[in-house]
Amino acid sequence: MSRFRKYDGGDPLAPPVDLAEALDAIGQDVMAGYSPERAMREFLRRGGSDQAGLDELARRVAEKRREILQRNNLDGTMQEVKELLDQAVLAERGQLARDITMDDADRDFREMVLDNLPTSTPAAVSELASYDWRSSEAREAYEQIKDLLGRELLDQRFAGMKQALEGATEEDRQAVSEMLSDLNDLLEKHASGGVSDEEFADFMDKHGDFFPDSPQDMDELLDQLAQRAAAAQRMMNSMTPEQRQELMELSQQAFGSPQLMEQLARMDANLQALRPGEDWSGSESFEGEQGMGLGDGTGALQDLAQLDALADQLAQSHHGARMDDVDLDALADQLGADAAVSAKTLQELERALRDSGYLKRGSDGELRLSPKAMRQLGKALLSDVADRMSGRSGARETRTTGLAGEPSGATRRWEFGTTEPWDVPRTITNAVLRQGGATPVRIQVDDIEVTETEARTQAAVALLVDTSFSMAMDGRWVPMKRTALALHQLIRSRFRGDDLQLIAFGRHAQVMEIEELTALDAKWDKGTNLHHGLLLANRFFRKHPNAQPVLLIVTDGEPTAHLEQDGEVWFSYPPHPLTIAQSVKELDASARLGAQVTFFRLGEDPGLARFIDSMARRVDGRMVSPELDDLGAAVVGSYLGSRGPASSYREQFGDWYGGGRGFWV
Repeated sequence: MSRFRKYDGGDPLAPPVDLAEALDAIGQDVMAGYSPERAMREFLRRGGSDQAGLDELARRVAEKRREILQRNNLDGTMQEVKELLDQAVLAERGQLARDITMDDADRDFREMVLDNLPTSTPAAVSELASYDWRSSEAREAYEQIKDLLGRELLDQRFAGMKQALEGATEEDRQAVSEMLSDLNDLLEKHASGGVSDEEFADFMDKHGDFFPDSPQDMDELLDQLAQRAAAAQRMMNSMTPEQRQELMELSQQAFGSPQLMEQLARMDANLQALRPGEDWSGSESFEGEQGMGLGDGTGALQDLAQLDALADQLAQSHHGARMDDVDLDALADQLGADAAVSAKTLQELERALRDSGYLKRGSDGELRLSPKAMRQLGKALLSDVADRMSGRSGARETRTTGLAGEPSGATRRWEFGTTEPWDVPRTITNAVLRQGGATPVRIQVDDIEVTETEARTQAAVALLVDTSFSMAMDGRWVPMKRTALALHQLIRSRFRGDDLQLIAFGRHAQVMEIEELTALDAKWDKGTNLHHGLLLANRFFRKHPNAQPVLLIVTDGEPTAHLEQDGEVWFSYPPHPLTIAQSVKELDASARLGAQVTFFRLGEDPGLARFIDSMARRVDGRMVSPELDDLGAAVVGSYLGSRGPASSYREQFGDWYGGGRGFWV
């Protein structure tokens, strides 16, 4: 026999979450100095281009909370009672004026009672409790007051009772009284020793109609009752002292008997003892003009509590917070299904980021970008570099055989980032075979094949990046990291025979892995120790005697530090002649090793431009002065240029050779 239930797994036809945008944003924040955990949190807060984030959902929660408080007030029941009282008095006065059979003394007495009613609505209702109404319409209106108060008080503790008991008979009221008595007995027995499953089941069999949410056990029943009762207490706390006093006086008239209030007070005491963790002492400030009854006001307080819980969940501020903490059902109740869908997408996105291998937890318990994530981020950055290096959008340059070297005679499938030219005959043949000879021939991506090439030489590439405080201060920190990651991805994916060493130099220099450099936080130590960086680069070149040395230096300042013989750092600003001499000495050593040297100057300082230009000319190198957005394209272009003839620069890099922004000096 088959069983069917509501499907709660989301849209089965919905596409999987797209991690590309999230990974790119996380990578940018990591390179800006955020931890991967914080970077992921920031993306979840901001959301994507077509995806609402936590901040947007939290804004909507706060907006609804503010709307509830600014639209409503707690005088609804009092206003309704006053209207019924005015209706009863007016009907009675009309009856007294029309009744010609009435004794004049009796008429005068009744009119005197009505004329001297207290201005306080509760006092007037109480004084008229023993009044013998001559008008049936007036008597009915007064009885409605007692009925309304009873239904409102019950609606405070049991949502929906106001409507359910409308037009209730005396038998219905007796059933309510019996339910309250049995419920209090059940609560008190649970407090003293516990309630068995059979006893709970017996109670629900007898009174289950009063609990439409159908609690499955005693704890669930307690939670439902206590949450509602606590909200009712918070509503009372939110009233002014005068409002509370009036309500307490009116409550004695509920259903014409004080027994209802006694049972409700007993229930509240039992619930507060069993669930002291609920908020029984809070209050809110309602400032609107729309009056709410006791039941509606209690519901509003419950909504406010639920909105506060959602705000806390969406803040994700406590340690170990996860998107799975967000109550999607509550979010749908308060903000609608679209908000729940957005939150569920963020949940799936967070889960995919953690489960897909893009983030890994280190031995210290902290999240880090995995090698898989670094490769994905590197591909995105390399694609951006390729777009900037393209001389003409959409054009394909086929005058060279490929930057990697000479054609091997073989072909291979095209992949994203491939730089070799298309093999046109093979590409068209693939398209024709796929279409079965049909015309016109339409080429698809899978049809494209490119000419395979053989590397002409192996390169040992040292990328020196300035990590002095000025790089962070002037907004060059992230572009520097993006450049290093793009070059790293290019060499690891397309030129695997080459060796790359990343060297960061600030007050001192050190060799770094790409993951370490990518996660490096901004350093505020003064000092640009190019001398130390060149020492490490030359040591790297000597370890690869058969490779072509390529030295790429990204900096925004003149050398202001060098290493002494004892290994201590010497710092001086303005630059000391000894520091300049030590740096030039190691640069000459790089030239003797055959290094092709390119300086990438950041900033507009004319003195720095003259200094770096002289350094580059000294070793027959080049100086490039790119804008920050073009730094990656400049460095990658210089590396690719070192692997091919200089005559191919314009063909390979378009505007990057001569006359363009960031031109070769």
